[in-house]
This record gives sequence, C-alpha cells and structure tokens, in this order.
Amino acid sequence: MRLRYRMMIPALLAAAAVNGQAPAFHLDNYTIPKGKSGAVIGQVYAGLEAAKGVKLAEDTSGLFMIGKKGEVRLKKKKSIGESSAVQYAVTLELNGQKEPFIFVKDDFARNKIVAHRGAWKHTGASQNSISSLRDAVRLGCEGTEFDVWLSKDGVPVLSHDHHIGGKVVEETNMADLATIELNRGDRVPTFEQYLEDGMKQNITRLVLELKPSKTGRGEQLAQACYDLIRKHKSQAWMLYISFDYNICRKLVALDPHAKVAYLNGDKSPAELKAAGIWGFDYAWKVIDKDMTIFQQAKKSGVTVNIWTVNDPAQMDTYLKAGTDFLTTDEPEIALEKMKK
Repeated sequence: MRLRYRMMIPALLAAAAVNGQAPAFHLDNYTIPKGKSGAVIGQVYAGLEAAKGVKLAEDTSGLFMIGKKGEVRLKKKKSIGESSAVQYAVTLELNGQKEPFIFVKDDFARNKIVAHRGAWKHTGASQNSISSLRDAVRLGCEGTEFDVWLSKDGVPVLSHDHHIGGKVVEETNMADLATIELNRGDRVPTFEQYLEDGMKQNITRLVLELKPSKTGRGEQLAQACYDLIRKHKSQAWMLYISFDYNICRKLVALDPHAKVAYLNGDKSPAELKAAGIWGFDYAWKVIDKDMTIFQQAKKSGVTVNIWTVNDPAQMDTYLKAGTDFLTTDEPEIALEKMKK
C-alpha cells in the first residue's frame, strides 16, 4: 500500500503542476516554537522529496537560515519569546522559483476542542460567522470549524446548508449572498474574509470543511480555497476536512503535507494512511460501532477527530480513549473538562 501511495501522489502532483495549480515547493510546518534557539521550523519539500538547493531569498527579520538538509530553522543564537512578533514573512527560492510564506509564533492551543461552526450556541453569534470565529478564539479553542461552498460566480462562501437566507448557495452570486443578515450585525462572509480575520490571532486553528458540491465543482472549490490560502500565506492556521474523498485527494495532490481529514466514515485508518490523508473526522455513531478504531489509528499513524459530541459523558469517553480532537457545539463544557 505504501508503494502504491508513493507512486500515486507524484503523478497527481505532476498533473497539478502542469496546470499551474500547485506551488513548486512547500513546507511540512509553518510555526515557530518559543524559547528554542536554532529550532527547526519546517522541512522544504518538492513533492514528497526533501528539497535540495533551497535559498533564503528574503528575510527582513534576520532570524532564519537554511539547514544542510533543506530545512528552515532559526539561527543558532536566535529565538523568539512571549514579547516577540507573531508573524514573520520570508521568501524561499528553489531552482529559480520563489515562494513567499508566513511563519507564526506557536501559541496555538493544544486542548483538543474544536468549536463546531464556531462558538455560537451560548454567545448569540450565528453559525459560520466572523463573530462565532472570534468567540471560539476568545474561549481558547484549539480549532474552529466552518463550512464552505462555491457561489454561482465561483467565490468560496460560508454556509453549513446548501441554502441560506432563502437562497441556494451554488445557484446565487456572491453579491446577493453577502446581503443576507446574520446575528450581531454579521453578514454571510466569504472564505477570504473569514481567513483574513482568522489570521489576526495565533491561538485557534481554522478547520475548513469543503462541502460536497451539488453542481460537480468539489475539486474547483478545493482549488479556489487553496489558492486563497496560498495568496494570504495562511498555511500555519489551516486544517482541512471533507465528506468528499476526491476533495481530500485533491488537497493532498496540491500539498502532500496539508493536514487533511476525511469525514464520511467509510475508510479505515490504513486506507487513509495509504492515500496520504492525515486523519479521519468521523461521527460519534461511527466511532461507537467499533472503538478499536483508536488502536487502528495509532497503528496507522493517522489522527482522530469525532463529531458532533455534545453529551458530557460521551466527551469523557472519547477523551479517555485518546481522541486527538473533539468537535462540539458545547466548547465551553468541553474546555472545562480539559482544564480538569
């Protein structure tokens, strides 16, 4: 299976590169550990292979260097602390091609709790809104999940259902969707607006759910979102999930080190690992059918997320079993459990 995976992914990458859809190179990490001089930030990869000949084309901070194996790291006597800046812009060069990135001071939460559609149930915010994003950050959640479709005119836009405000998302232009009013003065946001707001902090990861398209544009949605992430250099913030397996495979083709999880519940951990998919994010009903999936996941080296867990007793069960993430409409309750 591993051999098949290594043969499959380069072919997908080659096709993407020919069409101008993927960068020439990427990293496996974009966050900077605090208080560690000389710390490795991330390895540069061209496809699946560690890149050789990487150059640091631009670094206004003077903090970074390229190691012997093509890794980006802090210089030996350089480190960042609590008072340091949050974001650092760098440009790397490989074989004459340049790519800009943002490295982020790692203050990201590690409490496993993902706010489902943001924190909305007890805050008065609408689901999938800028306010629910900000409330998830205020609570200190490790992640905030949100749902994205393509509008009729090809703009990634937030909505859980395929319709919102009496309009079918994929059949409506973004200008019309933007007129729909949400709670607390919000309006339906574009993915780009949500992304820009999410990048103002470094506590909560952005868990992007790419919705299965009813118009056959799932992979187009994946490409459009990825293009915006690359434009804004927001890789450090991003986790990806989808019920559409082809969307997951598309994201892996664009970036083999992207943290992509599959939602539908019909793939084993071993199958996901073989396809280069980082983890699964299955409904609790799927998990309850076979709790050995935790052991299977650990053996295969894939991550476990469970949705949507609102019952406190269930939270205890899954946290005790070793889930990596817990998606919930009740982040306040779940966070209290993690504190204890």
